Amino acid sequence: MHQVLLSRAVKAGRRARRAAGGVRRRFARVDTVPVLAARLRPRPVLRPVHLSVLGGRTLNVAVRYPRRAEGVGAALLRLDHRGHRRTAPLTPEPQPDGTLLLTATAPLHFAPHDPASHGPPPEPGVLALGPGVWRLSLAVTDTAGRETLADLRAAPPRAVAGPTLPYSPDPGSGALFRPVRSADGHALLKVSGPAPQAELVALGLRWDRVTVQIRLVGPLPRHAAWTAEAVRQGPGSTVLPMPLEQGAGHLTADLPLAAMAADGHVQHTWEVRLRSGRTRLKVGRRLTDVRHPKRVFRTPYRSIALADGRLLRVHAQLSAAGTLTVSCAAYAVPARAHEPSEDRP
Repeated sequence: MHQVLLSRAVKAGRRARRAAGGVRRRFARVDTVPVLAARLRPRPVLRPVHLSVLGGRTLNVAVRYPRRAEGVGAALLRLDHRGHRRTAPLTPEPQPDGTLLLTATAPLHFAPHDPASHGPPPEPGVLALGPGVWRLSLAVTDTAGRETLADLRAAPPRAVAGPTLPYSPDPGSGALFRPVRSADGHALLKVSGPAPQAELVALGLRWDRVTVQIRLVGPLPRHAAWTAEAVRQGPGSTVLPMPLEQGAGHLTADLPLAAMAADGHVQHTWEVRLRSGRTRLKVGRRLTDVRHPKRVFRTPYRSIALADGRLLRVHAQLSAAGTLTVSCAAYAVPARAHEPSEDRP
């Protein structure tokens, strides 16, 4: 009996190790793009101390440079992509051990077209980047006017398991700026354009209604007439129209709870969608770095009183994919106890 249990435990351990190795390989494939960053003329390669995009739109770079601050006149961070170049100044910071740390913090802006043909960037110091893979490098000029070029080496891939992702979309535009590595280990910045989506801004849970506030993100048709609807999940889906109000940069709608609970005590789950012609968008919260939205953005069950006197049990929450779902059903009316008869002793 003990031998059987031991054999099963060993097999379970092997399966767990294979699964963990598969997860690490998937992370490596996702963070590695099939391009070569090495040039015909090799350059020095420096490993950054820190390289990240914080908040989905701020590039942070710190590189240790093997020279003293007295010998450096100017330093630039370069981003190159198919003949286009963007630069950000690097600040030299002398370290106690005599080395030099070059740091840069630059806001990022998604530009679907070439910014050179449409004027300067939106604001001074903003890196306007189009979709694609941008190569990162350094250009350091010493006090004698000699320029030294160096590439950046990417950090080794690692599986990050935690409540947040190592990157998140830009909360304003929905674009994704993600540090990746080339096939030969150089640091790159991959820029992905935003997709049309309906972002949940606020969820109002009141005693008599549930209100959703929505913001449209991404490339959408101009002057589009949007309508809102609640769609029941499951076979024989039912579609209920929702009154939609246009606000300053957002749309507001009240859920049709009376029609959603027309089946009485039977509970159904509904999705909130926006429609404009053939374009349909599910309302949700996706411009975030939260790994498990359903576990983090938790909402309570609410009792809602309708105008017709019914009392509903409503639960508006985010699914595992970040989609807004609403479950509701009417409370069962408790049966009244029979009153004793007057002639009964």
